[in-house]
Amino acid sequence: MFVFNTLVLVAIGFACYWFWYHLKTAYRKKPISVNYHFTRKCNYECGFCFHTAKTSYVLPIDEAKRGIKLLVEAGMRKINFAGGEPFLYPAFLGELVRYCKADLKMESVSIVTNGSLVKEKWLETYAKHLDIMAVSCDSFDESTNKLIGRGKGTHLQTFVNLSQLCWKHNVKFKVNTVVCRYDFNEDMNAGIEMVAPFRWKCFQVLVVPGENDSSATLRNAQRFVISDAEYQSFCDRHKHQESFVPESNAVMKSSYLILDEYMRFLNKGVKKPTQSILEVGVPAAMDDVYWDDESFARRGG
Repeated sequence: MFVFNTLVLVAIGFACYWFWYHLKTAYRKKPISVNYHFTRKCNYECGFCFHTAKTSYVLPIDEAKRGIKLLVEAGMRKINFAGGEPFLYPAFLGELVRYCKADLKMESVSIVTNGSLVKEKWLETYAKHLDIMAVSCDSFDESTNKLIGRGKGTHLQTFVNLSQLCWKHNVKFKVNTVVCRYDFNEDMNAGIEMVAPFRWKCFQVLVVPGENDSSATLRNAQRFVISDAEYQSFCDRHKHQESFVPESNAVMKSSYLILDEYMRFLNKGVKKPTQSILEVGVPAAMDDVYWDDESFARRGG
């Protein structure tokens, strides 16, 4: 009888563990869309940048591919390559773009770039594997771009030319704008209508502790900060644009999964980064990341 009761208790314990494990697995957050900032280096000096060149490290490409495959196996469907400036490493970037679309059959592959280093030859080779190119433009006044640190005076012409190249090579053209102290009063409607992006994301300038919050960091974004009301005034001026997508500080802080150059998820100043997915796997890293998947869903992924 004692043996029978012991076996029953063991069976009940095993069943409870099995139920708990599968319930946890079923409700574990999946990294549907990931922003992989594989480099921190950049050829621009935007004063509000929150992913600064604290290291020059770039993973070996085989390790980067291994990490991306782990993410796909964990549920990732969309990847966005960012920096720094990803086109400082065009061959590395191109191979990862090809790998994601051709080998892993990912739903969406995109790049965020300042546009200054994109060559048509690169697009001729890799555009067939790329869904979206997002190009940064904070102003249609070149003097404002220079004041921000976005280039030396030729950014707008490069930006316009790249919009045309994207249309030529069947890549969706997207615009990213950081709304800050130097551009929140600007009327950008005519410029946006000229380049006609399929999406125009307008981010409220964000201060991240340890990245751009003081004179002790590589960038100090304090002089760029605007109030919520000033940000809203910019939004009100442009909200009629079909491509317009506003993203306030609250949305930016919580709704993005950002993977750094070591493949650690960043916690945006809330706490230290997670361990690398290459060391602990994606599920363990996801358990330690500050990410609001409901906010992610509300902003459309």
